[in-house]
Amino acid sequence: MYLSYERNKKQWNIRVLILSLVCGVACLLLAFRSKGTLQRGFEPALSSLLEVSSGEIDVLTYNIAGLPEWISSAKAPREASIVSIGQKINGFDVVNIQEDFNYNKFLYQDNRHPYRTPNMGGVPFGDGLTTLSTYPIVEFERVTWDDCRGADCLTPKGFSYARIQLAKNVFLDVYNVHATAQDDVAATQARKGNLRQLASYIEEHSMCQAVLLMGDFNAHYAFEREWIKAFQEQVDVIDSWVLLQNEGVFPEIVRNFKAKPALSVTDDCESIDKIFFRNSDNLLLNPTGYRVEHELFQNESGQPLSDHCAISLTLGWQHIK
Repeated sequence: MYLSYERNKKQWNIRVLILSLVCGVACLLLAFRSKGTLQRGFEPALSSLLEVSSGEIDVLTYNIAGLPEWISSAKAPREASIVSIGQKINGFDVVNIQEDFNYNKFLYQDNRHPYRTPNMGGVPFGDGLTTLSTYPIVEFERVTWDDCRGADCLTPKGFSYARIQLAKNVFLDVYNVHATAQDDVAATQARKGNLRQLASYIEEHSMCQAVLLMGDFNAHYAFEREWIKAFQEQVDVIDSWVLLQNEGVFPEIVRNFKAKPALSVTDDCESIDKIFFRNSDNLLLNPTGYRVEHELFQNESGQPLSDHCAISLTLGWQHIK
């Protein structure tokens, strides 16, 4: 069963129009959105971690639908939902958030992660990418996509890189990704460009390093125009869902592939929200649990807190000297 994100074209076009009008005045202020924009400035964390050779971490990726409520496709109220999300993610060691635009203060309000990346601001100034960790973040960078399409061009959308310290002399490179949305030809070409850019960055900055790659890829293996399988092969990462839930078998291309609602995703079907990982000579990662977190991320009325499902993974790790 292969599910994708069902796009209501009428509602999407209305949101694009509204967002375009709102952002029009701010376009001149987005001059910083040059191709390949890179943001540094994160203060390295100083810590005295123990010298241990193994451990276990629970990780999560979640698109929290943080656009202003009047243009958000999420049904639940945004402020209360994002406060709740900030509380509920406390149980995970490393969390990648996408669409953290206009409600970051609510996400951080009751959150207890000691290491949290600084927010760039709401639409149209922020990229919506946030990483939260119980372990020190010793390096951090943001990169804007060279290619975009439609409403995605109204923000500096892209990916981020964080080097996280798990123990003394043990480091994991964590990438947070939000690829171009929609399934028309122009969008899929832009998404292909996104993945090529990301692959080049990983090859340059994480050579010989263990990698954790999580985010909203807006892509399915079953869709014939996608480049996600070629990306997976080029970067040499393992798809945790394919490994743990699909017996190591990649979905085949489906002729006339039709997208279905993202909130219909279960543990047994592929999601556009993905978690990849890669071992190194010194750090071995062993996934032991993949889960679509439906029940955890609901409000008291049973409504999902976002228009995406949160995806979690438990990873054992072993450092080899």
